[in-house]
Amino acid sequence: MHFLEKLFGDQNKKILKTITPLVEQINSFEETFEKLSTEELKAKTPEFKKRLTDGETLDELLPEAFAIVREVSKRVTGMRHYDVQMIGGIALHRGKIAEMRTGEGKTLVATLPTYLNALEGKGVHIVTVNDYLAKRDAVWMGQIYAYLGMSVGIIQNQRVTFVYDDTAGKREAGSEKLEDLDKTEGSEVDIERDEKGSFKVEDEYLRTASRQEAYRCDITYGTNNEFGFDYLRDNMVQSIDEMVMRPGNEMHYAIVDEIDSILIDEARTPLIISAPAEEATEQYYQFAQWVKLLLVNEDYNVDEKLRSATLTDTGIAKFEQWLHVENLYVEGGIRLIHHIEQALKAEVLFKCDKDYIVENGEVIIIDEFTGRKMPGRRYSEGLHQAIEAKENVKIQRESRTLATITFQNLFRMYDKLSGMTGTAKTEEEEFYKIYRLEVVVVPTNRVDIRLDRSDRIYKNETGKNNAIIEKVKECHAKGQPVLIGTISVEKNEELSEYLTIKGIRHEILNAKNHEREGEIIAQAGKSGAVTLATNMAGRGVDIKLGGTPIEPEDEQKVREAGGLFVLGTERHESRRIDNQLRGRSARQGDPGETQFFVSTEDDLMRIFAGDRLKNVMTRFNVPEDMPIEQKFITKMLESAQKKVESHHFDTRKHLLEYDDVLNKQRSVIYKKRRAILDLTKKELENGHTHLVEVIDLEVVRTDTEVDALDESDEVPVAEEKFLSLHDVVMEMIESEIEFVVSFHTNTDDDTQWNIEEIYETMKTIFPLSPEDKKEIFDLGTRDNNRDEIERRDALVNFLIAKARHEYARMMDGIKSQVETEEDKKRIPIEIQKSVLLRTIDNLWVDYLVAIDYLRASIGLRGYGQRDPLIEYKHESFQLFNQLLLDIQKEVAYTIFKINIGLQLAPSIMADDTLTLSGAQKTSNAQAGIVEGKVRDDSGHKIGRNDPCYCGSGKKFKRCHGV
Repeated sequence: MHFLEKLFGDQNKKILKTITPLVEQINSFEETFEKLSTEELKAKTPEFKKRLTDGETLDELLPEAFAIVREVSKRVTGMRHYDVQMIGGIALHRGKIAEMRTGEGKTLVATLPTYLNALEGKGVHIVTVNDYLAKRDAVWMGQIYAYLGMSVGIIQNQRVTFVYDDTAGKREAGSEKLEDLDKTEGSEVDIERDEKGSFKVEDEYLRTASRQEAYRCDITYGTNNEFGFDYLRDNMVQSIDEMVMRPGNEMHYAIVDEIDSILIDEARTPLIISAPAEEATEQYYQFAQWVKLLLVNEDYNVDEKLRSATLTDTGIAKFEQWLHVENLYVEGGIRLIHHIEQALKAEVLFKCDKDYIVENGEVIIIDEFTGRKMPGRRYSEGLHQAIEAKENVKIQRESRTLATITFQNLFRMYDKLSGMTGTAKTEEEEFYKIYRLEVVVVPTNRVDIRLDRSDRIYKNETGKNNAIIEKVKECHAKGQPVLIGTISVEKNEELSEYLTIKGIRHEILNAKNHEREGEIIAQAGKSGAVTLATNMAGRGVDIKLGGTPIEPEDEQKVREAGGLFVLGTERHESRRIDNQLRGRSARQGDPGETQFFVSTEDDLMRIFAGDRLKNVMTRFNVPEDMPIEQKFITKMLESAQKKVESHHFDTRKHLLEYDDVLNKQRSVIYKKRRAILDLTKKELENGHTHLVEVIDLEVVRTDTEVDALDESDEVPVAEEKFLSLHDVVMEMIESEIEFVVSFHTNTDDDTQWNIEEIYETMKTIFPLSPEDKKEIFDLGTRDNNRDEIERRDALVNFLIAKARHEYARMMDGIKSQVETEEDKKRIPIEIQKSVLLRTIDNLWVDYLVAIDYLRASIGLRGYGQRDPLIEYKHESFQLFNQLLLDIQKEVAYTIFKINIGLQLAPSIMADDTLTLSGAQKTSNAQAGIVEGKVRDDSGHKIGRNDPCYCGSGKKFKRCHGV
């Protein structure tokens, strides 16, 4: 690296060199803007918006906009942006990561690019690591935005939502009535906020609001989990009006605070929305028995060539009789008819000892090409459960994933992404390769005088703990505050017991109560304070010498004692986490010391060099309380950390390569879903067709085309067309007709066309009269006057015309059953929307299950000298093509069975018992290979083979314990 820097120069210096002239330009406005009145300052926002509309760019507005924010901040918070903070703000605006040391004021830095980019009116998301920081930052910085006429929203867990409003707060004073607070600039409550805003949330400035209102604000604060879950939920809604994010500008610009924690540490865990597995086990067994009573060619039609089995009207009538329902499609919904057809398929198409075997009470698939067993693989779309019911073995049930996305793919959707943290340089390769983000190291405002001492290595854990106690006593005696950092909650509580036994008063933090932690960590710089915390606890809150508010005498005493002493009890597997702990000391040029106390029994030492070092110490009779301080050992530990970091990066990159495949497929399904919702809204409002993007259902069927796919391949999207919901449905019906006809006429000898099968299949889609049957057979019979292409086209055209006629007749029948003109317009639209959405949703959920099983088993292909990733791409692409065909088929076979009757069954996406699982907002999310046992809500430790706490139904080791 040093050689490359000599050859090409330091890239960071080059970036800073381009930014410096801009900072000077910003500073040139300061004297002018200081003279502006409040009204003149506030008038700048509409002026900037007009200039944007007139053709100016954000880059051209940047110097003035940044200068305005600085001036407003001076007036309402008393904080003036330093020049280095301007550098950080410019880096964020340019879509880069600003690495700024702890205490350099990153929260204030974010106000600069946030205000500038919010001028576009497309919304800015500020992403924080927990709900507490989202609220704190919104209230603390909200006064700047409100002064400039910008609205601020805050989204929280459990769908709690606020909007910043400095006219909304009320507080109870003794027995007096609730009265509006005076929150004007310089009032008592405003002074309190300015003093304690870095750690205390003033709820008086917040009012509850709807989720939609928060997203319609110019600036929205929230956690990565909440933005992700809202994106997924918006793609599960049944109406466009239920969406909460800005339509068309959902992902415009995001600033990610503590970006390393969110995009690296928490990115190991995808966001998942799941629902409990339906209570359908008994129904599976019941259906398995009933399908045995059906008669071929009377109750169902079998197409062995297409490997399909479809119920006829007679078969449907029998199930309606058995289930005691009037209309199976209306009362049971697509989901029920789907399970019935899967039971039929399992009975007539899948044979034991040919397609599968039953072994130890499990149905195991047999590979049709090799004849080998494929344990761990399952048929998709409920077929495997249907076969289990057929064979009368236990049906494997679990929760169903309705929607999922990784943080990598979520944040790469933003038009512009930037972030800030105190530690990003060690991970800059990952940031660039995964997110295309460059890291800019921003210089400190004052010279850093922190003293980083060499690690102390002890023979065992007991010796290390005793030494820690002695060091704490030594610092405490001279009034030097101590912050002790541990790598896990378990170690945190263990060391707390040691301190208690030794009579050392201390505060304990373990990233469980973020708001209380903020208040405690803010006082960790007081003289004689001892604070025991996990490495992540209280992150985002500065530790000022003398506490907050600062007491000058106490501050001076702490400075003379050497400043804050940060004591690390163990090396983390990531250098970045260790650097974050060190960074809590010596903010803004303050004095400070840091040192790590390590034992040969620590996980990182034990794995990489502990045994050898311990043997040497034993051989030379080194006492357990005598430390070794050698720079080469510290370097050895850092080398081990680099290896672990590299391993984790490779793992995350590998997982992302797999998820990228699903991400492209997800975008196709979500676009299709969104197009249907858009059409529904526009048709209901205007009653005519509109321009929408329609997903092309053409599929790739040749192996050559599949093999040619690479990471950049997308599922093809058709050009924009004028369509209505009616046309979307008819397009699917016509495509299914063309597919069936082509499949059964795809022979070299046109006398071998299977016209009987075409007729039987079409009869299960829409009604056909005896005259229609004769016409179909006449068109399919060899005719010397027409070649086979003309005959095939004539057959397809006849069937399409018949389908259109029957569809129009069905819709007229539905309209005739309602009285008002409004219902005549609304009900057909709602029926078409419901069929399309429920089909897409149900089959997509089944597809997610299938792809999960594929992903879990594909690694075995490596033993056959085949690249699992290429195999995964190949098979998932075929599965997705089949999904698109299944959607087309399900709609075609369902739509003619719908009629006005009972309320249509809701889509699976409308389940109100959803479970949300994502990154855990505790220090455990950072602990990696060295964390302690995970505990459930009742405090019991979860073993690797226990059910996972998230409710997925999987074992912990196969879910969140991976």
